[in-house]
Amino acid sequence: MTQTTPSSQDTGVSAASGPSMSTRIGRVAAASAGALVVGELITLVQTVALARLLSPAEIGIFVSGTVITAFLAEFVEGGLRAGLVQREHDVADTAETVFWATLFGGVISSLGALAAAPVIGMLFNSTTAGLIAAASSGSLLLFSLTNVPESMLQREFSVKRRLIVGPTVSVAYAGTAVTLAALGCGVWSLVIGSYASFLAWVISVWAITDWRPGRGRASYRLWRELARYGLPLVLGAIGARLQNAAETLIVGRGLTSAALGNFRYGQRISQIPVRAIIEIGAVSLFPAFSRMAGDQARMRAAYLRAMRWVTIGAAPLCGMMIALGEPAVIVVFGEPWRDGGMVVMAMAGLGLGKAFISVSEEVIKATGRTRLLNWYTAVEVSVGIGSLVALVAWLGLVGAGLAMSVTALVVGLTVIGLALPLLAASWSQIAHAVIPPLPAAAVATVAVWLLDRHVVHAQDHPIALSVVMLMLDSVAFIVVYLAVLSVTAPHSTAEAGRAVVRLVARRGDR
Repeated sequence: MTQTTPSSQDTGVSAASGPSMSTRIGRVAAASAGALVVGELITLVQTVALARLLSPAEIGIFVSGTVITAFLAEFVEGGLRAGLVQREHDVADTAETVFWATLFGGVISSLGALAAAPVIGMLFNSTTAGLIAAASSGSLLLFSLTNVPESMLQREFSVKRRLIVGPTVSVAYAGTAVTLAALGCGVWSLVIGSYASFLAWVISVWAITDWRPGRGRASYRLWRELARYGLPLVLGAIGARLQNAAETLIVGRGLTSAALGNFRYGQRISQIPVRAIIEIGAVSLFPAFSRMAGDQARMRAAYLRAMRWVTIGAAPLCGMMIALGEPAVIVVFGEPWRDGGMVVMAMAGLGLGKAFISVSEEVIKATGRTRLLNWYTAVEVSVGIGSLVALVAWLGLVGAGLAMSVTALVVGLTVIGLALPLLAASWSQIAHAVIPPLPAAAVATVAVWLLDRHVVHAQDHPIALSVVMLMLDSVAFIVVYLAVLSVTAPHSTAEAGRAVVRLVARRGDR
């Protein structure tokens, strides 16, 4: 039956007697943090295993072969998913419209990827890359089936989605890819592992949502409204994919396949803090900001608070990448991946820049001003590709990593600037929120760098002892960071301490 008026069931927001917005965000954040820990542990084991079983060149060929599916994935979703999350009325009809539109997009994109596969082979001068492109094309159709269930669960601040889907997908990919790589399947273990993860994603996300097609009526009018809302998001995603494709071409063709493999593995490690920020915070911030869009003062306070906490979390992670990135990669992945460690260090700014982007972008999306994101796209593409060309020519593989850090930080400040007028907030308020953690992270970075290079020498020991040394380095970093943070941001430190005490007490009561 078509629903035309908002209700608690329709909008995904419970009645006033239900949990508060902050409680819901807290629950989703806590569930996301737990699922993220599990997922990252699985990913770490899988990444280490694949690094030992496959060469950097094989990883590079896989990246080359899947560049077209990564690019076309944005056309599948078309910005419609965010429009469904943000929608306050006609939700049943909107969901039906998004389902059929994205399914159609998945079919067309899969056929397009298949047709473009020979071009990929010629572009990278690799028959294997072309075959991988053709074989991977069907993943776009599977991806199209996840959009509406994911949107409905996000609207509902679903804890089950965080606890079930992410770990399930990680296990499916890791188990399949590592097993096949150990059996000698080479780069094809990654292709089959990707399909296993997509199938796990589709099955698990549909299993935990009660939405099914046929409960609403698809509408061209709704599609047009959603398309207008989502077009800047699509352009932004295309810009990001163009930048990703440029990285693949410039590093893969300008340097070597092995360099591309090191670059992508370094990028994967560098994005761990990014995933933490998005999974723990941004996923729940978008629907929360959408519900606050009519209350500017409330939204401004929530935004500044979110900016403060993502910086407190992202700054030390970036510092640890600088101080320990190279020795950690050598210890965990082995000497052939040393260049990947240098890339991790060079990409340290990625986490902080993405922290700024993720929170500010959710504000822009929640207020419906998505056209502002065209500025985000323009800056990201121009700065990203320009800095990549210049720095790779000057510094090689390390230059590629630095280009990503520079781009993320510049874009982060740009998106903050776009969000501030929507909230009637000022740069001084932003500075007050984000600056205090930075000197604490800087002091901890310098201290642990000196400790490791002159005392601990983590990478120079047998692997078991090296891991212990890295753990000691990490503990030292956290201690120094928290000590300095208690001086630069005493209120935040005390607030975090009280939150930990409450959490422990709550666990004790259970």
